[in-house]
Amino acid sequence: MSQTQTIDPSDVGNRSAVQSVVNKQETVKMPKGQISTVALEKSYFKGQHKIPVLRGVEVAVNEGEFVSIVGQSGSGKSTLLHLIGLLDTPDVGEILMNGDRIDDLPEKSRDQLRNHVFGFIFQFYHLLPELSLLENVMSPLMIRHSLWSFWKQRRAMREQACEIIAKVGLGHRMKHKPSELSGGEMQRAAIARALITKPTVLLADEPTGNLDSDTGGEIMDLLASLNEHDRLTIVMVTHDDSIARQAHRIVRLKEGRIEAVDRAA
Repeated sequence: MSQTQTIDPSDVGNRSAVQSVVNKQETVKMPKGQISTVALEKSYFKGQHKIPVLRGVEVAVNEGEFVSIVGQSGSGKSTLLHLIGLLDTPDVGEILMNGDRIDDLPEKSRDQLRNHVFGFIFQFYHLLPELSLLENVMSPLMIRHSLWSFWKQRRAMREQACEIIAKVGLGHRMKHKPSELSGGEMQRAAIARALITKPTVLLADEPTGNLDSDTGGEIMDLLASLNEHDRLTIVMVTHDDSIARQAHRIVRLKEGRIEAVDRAA
């Protein structure tokens, strides 16, 4: 039986080390550590018109830190989050982890990072309507493993999913479809799905944007608990200053540039 090959944290930027693991379709042992951006620029085209979104953004997030990115609509905050999570690529600049560049790794290597290092939470949940809550939470593991590997490990994976679902307070809703859940419950389900891969960095795009203030407060309490007790690094985008102040630091964007970086109250 072959042994699982892992990547040392110092090898994140080493193409041969990462690609070797990807080619063998083994589980990648990814590092904890700092995420940073260097002179990021990103533009989009509307017809023939080039629209700059990010203009030379540099920011660093330390391990175990909770950082909010705040700005008006169109300031580039969601684009910055997507670039950090390798959901998009910068026109200019670099994304670094522990000082090693990761945004220009081969596509399969970036896929591995997205499935092992980053957990994603979106404003509109993005739960699959035909799947139960339990199946939605398990879906990242289905993507990570081959059909045969998943089948062999399905009981252990189900137990893991049940444990995380209970952790976010939805143990009584595991068999329910998304249409049978409230907005707050759907966001808790999305958080559970993000946690199932045991990420080191959680990226949250307007996690309370579709929720009333009381439910939004419950979601923020859950995120704060994950950061404090599990030492999970969290980068959160929000337009709400009262939500942003619950983080350790606030990065303020204006017209694609960093306007200020503040300690939260």
